[in-house]
Amino acid sequence: MTHDIETVVVGAGVVGLAIASSLATAGQEVIILEQKHLFGSETSARHSEVIHAGIYYPKNSLKAKLCTRGKALLYKYCADHNIAHKRIEKIIVATSAAQVVELEGINKRAKANGVDDLLAMTSTDITHLEPAIKAHAGLLSPSTGIIDSHAFMLSLLGKAESFGAMIAYNSTADQVVPDDSGFTVAVGGEQDMTLKCKRLVNTAGHGACTLAKNTHGFPVQLLPTARYAKGNYFRLQGKSPVSRLIYPVPEPGGLGVHITLDMAGQSRFGPDVQWQDTLDYDVDEDRADAFYDAIRRYWPALKGDTLVPDYAGVRPKIEVNGTAYNDFLIQGSNSHGLNGLVNLFGIESPGLTSSLAIAEYVSALLASE
Repeated sequence: MTHDIETVVVGAGVVGLAIASSLATAGQEVIILEQKHLFGSETSARHSEVIHAGIYYPKNSLKAKLCTRGKALLYKYCADHNIAHKRIEKIIVATSAAQVVELEGINKRAKANGVDDLLAMTSTDITHLEPAIKAHAGLLSPSTGIIDSHAFMLSLLGKAESFGAMIAYNSTADQVVPDDSGFTVAVGGEQDMTLKCKRLVNTAGHGACTLAKNTHGFPVQLLPTARYAKGNYFRLQGKSPVSRLIYPVPEPGGLGVHITLDMAGQSRFGPDVQWQDTLDYDVDEDRADAFYDAIRRYWPALKGDTLVPDYAGVRPKIEVNGTAYNDFLIQGSNSHGLNGLVNLFGIESPGLTSSLAIAEYVSALLASE
């Protein structure tokens, strides 16, 4: 069975939904292919639900540009569509004298990205705001927030559908063959079928590299290698010790074990960085001891036996030519030569914050072809 459609978006995570909503709103006929039985059930459902300020990323990187732009778009979208969110603030803490220098570097990087609202904090300042936290110094980020990410994704899907977009659950894009009029997509799952489309957006998350590999004519040298970096989360039993997010100075592969709060004010800790060869969403309870050690560096009063396993997420990281690639990688036809195809690789944090800006970026790429 063959169906014609203008645009196929593969993957109904937060970025895929944002792109589908943007394209449908602009008048394109869109179908979303999602391999699971519901939207946003993998990377988009397994993170800290933080609206990031755009602090850590190298100047002119896609992460820097799209995070700062996305933050503004996301706060406006939440206000316009009554999505639960809070500008809860974040404090980045130096837990040793040596890390104070690193805070200065973070502040410079933030200013280079247009984030000029960070406030330097002394140990006394931190204690005044968050008495439970002990640190040598810190940076306060007033524009960091939290969001109900499920409500946001539900709103994006609803908006896309209101403009005629459709979503097919339990459907996988298995093979893509370019032709003169666009692409032929072999769809597997509950019902095998073929879709012919003019445009194809590959935002398949952990499956993005595989889908690009299964796209006939895609240049092999442009294909990144998928890497899986699991992040375990533990939940605090009892009242939260803080009213703001508390982050240590970043570590390789992530932002360190930090305290985040959900919309109900419940504290959770994570994620750590655990490299693995396959997708595994089980919380590794053996890592609890390392969590206690990391958290007590800035919250020394943490009692034993108060952390319980919560959930785990897996960052869709990538390597290019054997080297870790720490930015978003978004390829249009100017990269690979296949008109109408956009591949999105390595869309990890700050993907949620950047989602609406990524949708703008992808829409502009397709419009330019």
